[in-house]
Amino acid sequence: MEAMPVDLKEKAADKDEPKKSKEQVKAFLLKERVLTENTDAARELYNQSRYGKLLADGRVQLSLTEAMYLLERGKLLLESGKKPVTADQFLKKASKIQKNFWVKYSVFKDIRDRGYIIKTALKFGADFRIYDRGVKPGEDHARWILYPVHEGDSMTWQEFSAKNRVAHSTKKRLLIGVVDDEGDVSYWEIRWLRP
Repeated sequence: MEAMPVDLKEKAADKDEPKKSKEQVKAFLLKERVLTENTDAARELYNQSRYGKLLADGRVQLSLTEAMYLLERGKLLLESGKKPVTADQFLKKASKIQKNFWVKYSVFKDIRDRGYIIKTALKFGADFRIYDRGVKPGEDHARWILYPVHEGDSMTWQEFSAKNRVAHSTKKRLLIGVVDDEGDVSYWEIRWLRP
């Protein structure tokens, strides 16, 4: 095994982002998920940049990290119980719902800002999967599975080995996103080597 720092290139200039729309997408926080209304603007978020999961009824289900990102960028108008939810309020709620939300969100935001599509990877036993630039989910497979960690956290060799085995068995590369106290992220890619 070899671990080496990875430079995922400079941050992209929103080339992957949906076309600027004056219309914000209205969405609702329902316990542990965020659902948009059934609108063309909501489906455009999905079609252009693969935010969320398109449901059969035309609404889009967003992950908490996706909702936070879109809320911060002013693309989402979020409500909970008919009351508007600000980005700060959502951050507090999401942090109660999801362990290590801030660390996960810091990595999600950094990857999205670099022009990659990043999706949840729970079925792979990881936090996220990342697609190469220009590749949309469904067109090809993800290149990496990603585990965000805080720089102060530790990991046993067994935990590290399990993460590496998941990546290897799913034919993806393992990426560890290390977040410091300022929210800056550095990436380490781990690969199997044969002597």
